[in-house]
Amino acid sequence: MPQFTKLTPNLVVADVGRSLTFYEQVLGFSRGLTVPEQPPLVFASVTSGAIEIFLNDRADVVKNHPALADKVNPSAGGQMFIEMPSGIDEWWQAVKDRATVIMPIVTQWYGMREFAVADPDGYVITFAQRV
Repeated sequence: MPQFTKLTPNLVVADVGRSLTFYEQVLGFSRGLTVPEQPPLVFASVTSGAIEIFLNDRADVVKNHPALADKVNPSAGGQMFIEMPSGIDEWWQAVKDRATVIMPIVTQWYGMREFAVADPDGYVITFAQRV
């Protein structure tokens, strides 16, 4: 059995620049690689600690991989679950008025305090802290 070392969500988005702005300015991620280096962008990556997310332009994905045309939908309802060691309540206060809230902050029966927001393409991002 192979040993895997990393998982990077690869989000197909309608507008890489718009998504990059959201992940940088609203969620505090740092800009990584962009292709090309200046807009209009067809690819970008963002990072925060050990987390990396790829943002790929839907039109470019379909152009380069026509077989994916009916399989890549920017609002397909994908989800990410990001755990943080502390500060969930402060993070909630910082984000709640700057993003579309899917689930307000709540302590779940399974021992996590969490909330969920949507990015500009409808991908749901849940932030969670163990209580």
